[in-house]
Amino acid sequence: MSVKITAADVNKLRKQTGAGMMDCKKALQASEGDFEAAIEYLRKKGQKLAAKRADRAASEGAAIAKTSTDASKGVAIVLSCETDFVAKNEDFVSFAHEIADLALNHFPATKEELLQLDLGGTQLSAKITEQIGKIGEKIEVSQYERLSSDAVVPYIHAGNKIGVLVGLSKNLDNANDIGRDLAMQVAAMSPIAVNEEEVAQETIAKELEIGRAQALQEGKPDHLVDRIAQGKLKKFFKDSTLVNQQFVKDSSKTVKQFLSEVDSDLKVTGFRRISIG
Repeated sequence: MSVKITAADVNKLRKQTGAGMMDCKKALQASEGDFEAAIEYLRKKGQKLAAKRADRAASEGAAIAKTSTDASKGVAIVLSCETDFVAKNEDFVSFAHEIADLALNHFPATKEELLQLDLGGTQLSAKITEQIGKIGEKIEVSQYERLSSDAVVPYIHAGNKIGVLVGLSKNLDNANDIGRDLAMQVAAMSPIAVNEEEVAQETIAKELEIGRAQALQEGKPDHLVDRIAQGKLKKFFKDSTLVNQQFVKDSSKTVKQFLSEVDSDLKVTGFRRISIG
């Protein structure tokens, strides 16, 4: 004789798992009222759904950036999903914050290490699979970054669309305000490095090659081609490295000049920028 499944049983399982009412009822029916077996059933359902949706594009989501209470380290994660509707869901954003808190507490070096950490008694990778079963969409931690410095400042831009961490060489009284201004700069202007010294050599070589090709196409004399390419490279550094960019809050100065006005010894030690899509 089959076990009678009551509405109270279904509601209890729903509260425990967050799964839909019909899914909970099916799970209890399949497991003949055994709650542990029903939870396992729902987890397996999530795994099946995860496999089915593995090739779907998760181009929406939430970008979260957080720092420790002493501001010495910070993490930034993107929890991706398929639709904007889910991305704005309070439970989904809350889950993204839980993952960021987990990363901040353990400070793993890689995304793979993060996914192996324990969250509420379950490995994070399995927890994500459970969420896929509940929500019915592909969910994944698509980006993970960390940063440590004397002062790390977080910034979340445009409704969790972009997350930024900025590291400063000094933890000044107004470090949070300075860091936020710089993080807004990083969010808006997408620099590729702090300064020209940090730009990869292959990027420099590529820019010089492009500069030479453009000069030749414009019919410039051969003996001027390298000089013109170097000039274009300087322009590239000005546009693409943080401290050489025009400061977005005051275009009359560069970010480097803004920093020197705050404190002659203040430096940006690094930054991390993540975004959805």
